[in-house]
Amino acid sequence: MTDWGGLYRDHATALAALAAGLTDHQRHLHVPATPAWTVHDVYAHLAGGPADALAGRMDGAPGPEWTARHVGERALLPLDELVAELLANVDAVAGSVADSATPALVWDIAVHHTDLHEALGLGRPPEHLWRPVLDALRPRMLDRLPDGVAVDAPAYELFRGFFSRRSRRQMRAWFAPVPGDDELDALTVFGPRPDDQPQPA
Repeated sequence: MTDWGGLYRDHATALAALAAGLTDHQRHLHVPATPAWTVHDVYAHLAGGPADALAGRMDGAPGPEWTARHVGERALLPLDELVAELLANVDAVAGSVADSATPALVWDIAVHHTDLHEALGLGRPPEHLWRPVLDALRPRMLDRLPDGVAVDAPAYELFRGFFSRRSRRQMRAWFAPVPGDDELDALTVFGPRPDDQPQPA
């Protein structure tokens, strides 16, 4: 079984290291995967989501009002304070997800960490940071495909596509024969994506 607590800790540590080297320009870049958010806003969400979950402040979760609150409440905080809040909750989060089969906070940090890598042109994060999430999700998602549809896609691309980080156009190239739009959309956690996303080599 995956050590979800350890994986969460690895992401938080890597995000702290990433934040330490960001320029002011980079902190204010918009993130293609979450175009309403800047890099700073993503960190605000990654600090606020665990804080709310641990406090039982889950009204509206996991919808846009809940995530927008994380960003709005931390809009004026410097990045180092957001990182400090994220790190302060690592032990509690790690303990809370230890026995979960679908640990939402771990999957969330993995997806958004990868969003930041793509937005900043940093390439793919190390495979050990995203592969366990894909391995846990892949069987249930591919079971939704019609019989006879073959999949030919890199593991990283499947990870991104399952979390609605690839457009329908990008995803169609993975399948033969190509599923219909409704069948493609069923493979995405957050629904269809209209805009093409950066694809690291």
